[in-house]
Amino acid sequence: MKTLYDVQQLLKKFGIYVYVGKRLWDIEIMALELDHLHDAGLVTKEEFIQAKLVLKHEHGIEEKK
Repeated sequence: MKTLYDVQQLLKKFGIYVYVGKRLWDIEIMALELDHLHDAGLVTKEEFIQAKLVLKHEHGIEEKK
């Protein structure tokens, strides 16, 4: 998992589609949804960590804009 698209595809497997309209907000909502999936035990620890790292990276890029 290397891109935001990969994280979107992971969420899509669980029927979670995120589009708020602002990329920064989308990333934040995806992080919350990922937390919920992890808490429910639906994603592996490795998937969770990789996805969180991607989201953190993308969030940083958006904040710099």
